[in-house]
Amino acid sequence: MARQQFTPEQHSVRLLKVGEQVRHVISEILTRQQVHDATLSGHSVSVTEVRMTPDLRQATVYVMPLLGEDEEAVLKALRTNTAYFQKEVAQRLKLRFAAKIRFRADETFDEASRIDALLNDPRVQRDLDDEDKDGDDD
Repeated sequence: MARQQFTPEQHSVRLLKVGEQVRHVISEILTRQQVHDATLSGHSVSVTEVRMTPDLRQATVYVMPLLGEDEEAVLKALRTNTAYFQKEVAQRLKLRFAAKIRFRADETFDEASRIDALLNDPRVQRDLDDEDKDGDDD
């Protein structure tokens, strides 16, 4: 059987679709508390994004515990139960290969807060106000 060829656009869309399916499966497992782990049962964990490698053999799962509490403990519990997540994802999605899952903390919220703090800095506000005054002269 000939190997199916994808255009770069199709390949990218396929990666996004599979990543989203993996995110849904992991979120469902966590929501239904199907992992028998006290740390995971005691925390609400959001799966914010899943990035797949082009060969679909590795998935990087970005997670954030509710309010960012006990992030390290939650990550450790997720990493301890990685084999269970990999098995469940492979069974539910019926992929040719079981993707190797890596859990990472989602730092986009921290980065957004940092940018927001920079934009609210009085010096930046002063510069933005100066630009508004200069733009009104046109």
